[in-house]
Amino acid sequence: MEPRLFAYLSYPDAPAALDWLQAVGFDVVRRQDGPDGTVVHSEVRMGDAVLMVAGNDADYQPAPLVGRSTGQGLYLYLNDVDAFFAKAVAAGATPVIEPEDTEWGSRRCRVLDPQGREWSAGSYEPGAAW
Repeated sequence: MEPRLFAYLSYPDAPAALDWLQAVGFDVVRRQDGPDGTVVHSEVRMGDAVLMVAGNDADYQPAPLVGRSTGQGLYLYLNDVDAFFAKAVAAGATPVIEPEDTEWGSRRCRVLDPQGREWSAGSYEPGAAW
């Protein structure tokens, strides 16, 4: 089996995070709720992009925005950066970098989701041969 990387995020309000993720184009493909209504584990998918989401099991704090980044986040490779940005902001995200063309020939944007996690989207594919 070839190694593959999958990200996970914990949220104080995981059901709200799942709502936001669906609003920007992800589908919930698996969800396990605990007896108290918390999201114990879930998986969302947009094409080949898969993210695991759960409710916080501790008082985690997202990194603060310093300038135009928190220094950590998720990058979503897609063709229509402008549509993602519009959907994200309409669903409650905070704009950080409006859609723009880069000097390396791609399009990108960045938002903080409603719970402060950094999301970048772009048409540059990391790891692809130049």
